[in-house]
This record gives sequence, C-alpha cells and structure tokens, in this order.
Amino acid sequence: MKPIVSIIMGSTSDLPVMEKAAKLLDEMQVPFEMNALSAHRTPEAVEQFAKQAKERGIQVIIAAAGMAAHLPGVIAASTTVPVIGVPIKSTLEGMDALLAIVQMPPGIPVATVGINAAMNAAILAVQMLALADADLAERFAAYKENLKKKIEKANEELKEVKYAYKTN
Repeated sequence: MKPIVSIIMGSTSDLPVMEKAAKLLDEMQVPFEMNALSAHRTPEAVEQFAKQAKERGIQVIIAAAGMAAHLPGVIAASTTVPVIGVPIKSTLEGMDALLAIVQMPPGIPVATVGINAAMNAAILAVQMLALADADLAERFAAYKENLKKKIEKANEELKEVKYAYKTN
C-alpha cells in the first residue's frame, strides 16, 4: 500500500491534534503516511520531502505547525501537490500560527483550516481525492449522510429535554 496523503507535523507534540486527521483518513480507507519535519530544525529534509512528494505518489499534503508556522508554506513553495495547513494552538491561542499559514504570497497557496482543525483538513483532502475516485466519493457521501443522521437523532433527543418555558 502506497500513501497518497502525507501528514506532516513540526514535532510529535502535534500528534494529539493530528491523530484526528489520521483517524478520518483511516476510516475513509485512504492510505497515508505521518512524519515529523521542522521548517526551522530540518529545512533540508523539508525541501527534499516536498520536492519528492509528487513522484512518490502523494496527492495531498496536510501540514501542521504552531507559532511561526512556516512548515506548510515552505512545503508549498517546493511542490505542486496541494497543501492543507493546520494551525496548532500553542502561543497566542493559535492566532499566530493561523495568520502565518493563511498569509501566503501569490502563487504559493496553502488551503488553511481552523486552529487545531485536523479533522477538517482530512475531510478536505478526502473531498479533493474523491473527485477522481468514485469509491472514495461513495464512502465520503455515506460519511456525510451519517453526520446528518447524528443531528437528526440529537434533535429527537432534545425533544425529551424539559424546561418550564421550553416550547418544543
């Protein structure tokens, strides 16, 4: 099995956030890899990874970073593979990472999800891949239908919650 998605994090301290992306990709049966690379501590390795990603069969990269959060942008600068950035909450409640990832110069886009929103990054990756994979598109449609059913069930359960002035 060869990975088609790569999850990259600045350090393994990001794993508690990024495992949500891994679990979703696993559920959707999308082969992926996970690695720790640092734009500041291992810049040569990041560049090598990014330049080789496409030829290795990687179709989407999910890159997480906190604080200065250069990792997603540095990867995007050296590949034509779409990069999804996940800002990690560390300092400044993650706003520093969010702004660093979203403020990319023209020609070097990084799709950016919310702070610590690794699951949304994986969902976006699945949506991209599903454009060319009918089986994955079907699995993803079922996933979305299940989300709808969860809300419908929650509303049914809320009907049983009683308050003196609750009208429904």
